[in-house]
Amino acid sequence: MADDGAMPTREHDVDLFERSRGRLEAIAYRLLGSAGDAEDAVQDTYLRWHTVDRDNIEIPEAWLTKVLTNLCLNRLTSARARRETYVGQWLPEPLLDGDRMLGPADTAVQRDTVSMALLTLLERLSPNERVVYVLREAFGYPHREIASILGITEANCQQIHRRARQHIAADRVRAEVDAVAAARIAEQFVAAALTGDTEPLIAMLTADAVSIADGGGRVPARRGPVAGARAVARYLRGLFRPTDAKRAVIGGSPTVHTAVVNGGPAVLVEVNGRVAGVFCLDVTAGRVAGLTIQVNPDKLGRITRSWAATGPHVPLVARW
Repeated sequence: MADDGAMPTREHDVDLFERSRGRLEAIAYRLLGSAGDAEDAVQDTYLRWHTVDRDNIEIPEAWLTKVLTNLCLNRLTSARARRETYVGQWLPEPLLDGDRMLGPADTAVQRDTVSMALLTLLERLSPNERVVYVLREAFGYPHREIASILGITEANCQQIHRRARQHIAADRVRAEVDAVAAARIAEQFVAAALTGDTEPLIAMLTADAVSIADGGGRVPARRGPVAGARAVARYLRGLFRPTDAKRAVIGGSPTVHTAVVNGGPAVLVEVNGRVAGVFCLDVTAGRVAGLTIQVNPDKLGRITRSWAATGPHVPLVARW
């Protein structure tokens, strides 16, 4: 039998990796913004774990984190090239509340690092800035350990962290919204959108509200951001106006639900058991400052499975 270079996998080694899988998935999702890519990166990490001489690894968790991070850095570099040819706006993949890939949610900062608004902002950082920000803010890694992972000095790591935080702070006002408040805001948003009038929507939006949609070339979506309360309200009024043409595009007559997605209030559109759209609301000071609208079916598979597993759900709007 040919030697494939793999080390014998002991039950202890498998158990150790599986205990780390949730943390690795949570890191990878924050770094890549894609659940599918995160799963692939974690699986590639396992394959390397399978082939390495594990007896020579002093701290397995540190080794696994380093390997995963470097795999994610490679993916981030190639992803940037792919997104230059992406059709329309690229947005992260939404995850339903309770998904293991969302990771730790013990602090406001940890919860914010998986919000759709922040994941979208992370796209503006360099790969190294993103790694330092995620590992430091969401997982509390010391600068010394992050520097070792990236092969840089601790002082350089601290400098990168400051720069990343400045970039994020310039465009982000963090707001804590509990589950009850999230549901209420989402319900009010749907009610306002279904009136057919822009004024109720304008009242819910901040003056500088921005809406971004991702259809990935698979589903019709605005190619660029919509900015300003009145422009966003008009855009949403059009989206929520029922027509036979829209039903044909999404494959039927949808039900509309409220949900908690990536830690924040959201409106979820379901068609024949499939999630066809997710509207994530970025709330600050009681108003909606931004919307990310994910309708690319390639990014709705995981949330569809999670939604089905946690059902049945009572719709806010039973027929649209």
